[in-house]
Amino acid sequence: MKHAHAMPFGASVLSGGGVHFALWAPGVGKVVLESGPDAGALAHLMARSADGWHQLTLPGAQAGDHYRYCLPDGLRVPDPASRCNPSDVHGASQVIDPHAYLWRHDTWRGRPWREAVIYELHVGTFTPEGTFAAAQCRLAALAELGITAVELMPLAEFPGRRNWGYDGVLPFAPDASYGTPDGLKALIDTAHGLGLMVLLDVVYNHFGPEGNYLHAYCPHFFNPAHQTPWGAAINYDGADSRTVRDFFIHNAIYWVEEFQFDGLRMDAIHAIRDDSERHIVREICEALRAGPGRERQVHVVLENDANQASLLSRDASGDPLAATAQWNDDLHHAVHVLATGENDGYYLDYADAPVAQLGRALAQGFIYQGQPSPFRHGERRGEPSTQLPLAAFVSFLQSHDQVGNRAFGQRIHALGDPVLVRAALACVLLSPHIPMLFMGEEFAASTPFLYFCDFGPALADAVSRGRRAEFSRFAAFASEATQAGIPDPNMETTFLASKLRWEERDIAPHKDWLDEVRHLLHLRQRRLVPLLAGQQGTGRFHCEGETLSVQWTLDHAGTPANGACLHLLAHFGMQPRVGVVAPPGERLYGTGLEPEAGATLRLARGAVVLTLQESDLV
Repeated sequence: MKHAHAMPFGASVLSGGGVHFALWAPGVGKVVLESGPDAGALAHLMARSADGWHQLTLPGAQAGDHYRYCLPDGLRVPDPASRCNPSDVHGASQVIDPHAYLWRHDTWRGRPWREAVIYELHVGTFTPEGTFAAAQCRLAALAELGITAVELMPLAEFPGRRNWGYDGVLPFAPDASYGTPDGLKALIDTAHGLGLMVLLDVVYNHFGPEGNYLHAYCPHFFNPAHQTPWGAAINYDGADSRTVRDFFIHNAIYWVEEFQFDGLRMDAIHAIRDDSERHIVREICEALRAGPGRERQVHVVLENDANQASLLSRDASGDPLAATAQWNDDLHHAVHVLATGENDGYYLDYADAPVAQLGRALAQGFIYQGQPSPFRHGERRGEPSTQLPLAAFVSFLQSHDQVGNRAFGQRIHALGDPVLVRAALACVLLSPHIPMLFMGEEFAASTPFLYFCDFGPALADAVSRGRRAEFSRFAAFASEATQAGIPDPNMETTFLASKLRWEERDIAPHKDWLDEVRHLLHLRQRRLVPLLAGQQGTGRFHCEGETLSVQWTLDHAGTPANGACLHLLAHFGMQPRVGVVAPPGERLYGTGLEPEAGATLRLARGAVVLTLQESDLV
């Protein structure tokens, strides 16, 4: 089978031969299409319509041709809907025939969301080679571990050879430093053959600071009435916003249809400015469900600092009305405070009783459900989440954000008490939440994940100075000497230091950590996932000192008398806890336990117990 997504813009290979080109550029009176190599390119005046569309069909054009648009002032720009830009963001675009790739696993229809165990990875640092092809070769190891969904950090063409991906400017073009569009399709195809879903992180709140030429010919793409940290917001709600909205709706469907992604992770939707009656996030979710979602499982995960539970609502059948799930930063922050003792910045909101905060997150999803935030000077944050199934929350101890935004990119197992980190990881992997691991976390990778980029000279210098100024407010970086020690994001060495060392998987103590994660994930898939299909609503939690107890009902009936119950007991105190009554049911997992007389337990620091109480035992 072959897959293509039809779009009103970009370069479309015609079935009868030739290529149709379309560019929305209402800010200029004429556009010239230049086709062919830079030396000797042929110029073709495009026809302009009253609503700003410039179009042209070239009968002799074909897949593989290079092209660019020339504006009246002589500026040459790539296609904003380019499917491929092999010479970086300032170079010519390339015509791609999406029908050229023949899919091998076309019977794939996805997996139910309750089965998801997500593995977030950055293509450039996941392997020494940093390519789609190299990542493809590592997928079998992830599937064997118990991963069921791979989430790729943003791939949209970015400036230079290295970037986290959040500075993309050509949202339809996979970055050429990783490989070709067909190379990405082969990665996804292989993943499906292994039973792995593949999600893509997309950025719809801003464009990167280098290589975005839209201001030159289409100022209508931005709405100066809304200002953001990146300047005027993308125009989702002003004059001419319909075409802008369609651009991003098509982008979402394009990735899912043409590349067969199983869903999207939408970056920082709280930074999207849209006062429309129907928010762009809702419209994208609805378009995906009405389109490719009719034929297979398609999932949308949000990053949303506002904790808007309303965007995660379910219908009477339990199906999402908009997004499937949200990254649960609240749980991460509570664990970080608990394991490291840090409580500055936004961790201030979780400094009070972090064990109880973790319990609230495990039982109810969000910690902040409308209560005042100390970090935000009393501003209320969040919406009630107790009506949601716990599969609406993607929970984790590490992510690219929380590791990479530290000055030295340290992972939590390098910062926190390893005993508490290990206990918290077991709590997350054995909960009804959807767990996520950040690449290398499964073997406690020694390598950091630093912030890196590859901007042009002027911007590179500004980014380096800004990065150091950002950390100057912390006492540890108060002096210029300590600030100078922060790795320069633009140096290639910063990027190379962030690459995983796969050989660590086979040596202690990394192998021991890997074996434990494998055991937990296999236990989850074998015993817990079959019971999660009807889970709705919250659990209950209780703290006695630093000992946490959580109970979840695993069916929709809402009371323990009508379904299985999962009991979690975890001890985070400095000293052992004695005389603890064991939770009821079959013990599925236990670590750090010693039996005592009278059927009670002695809990060592970091002890975790998980039991399953079947309905006939309740």
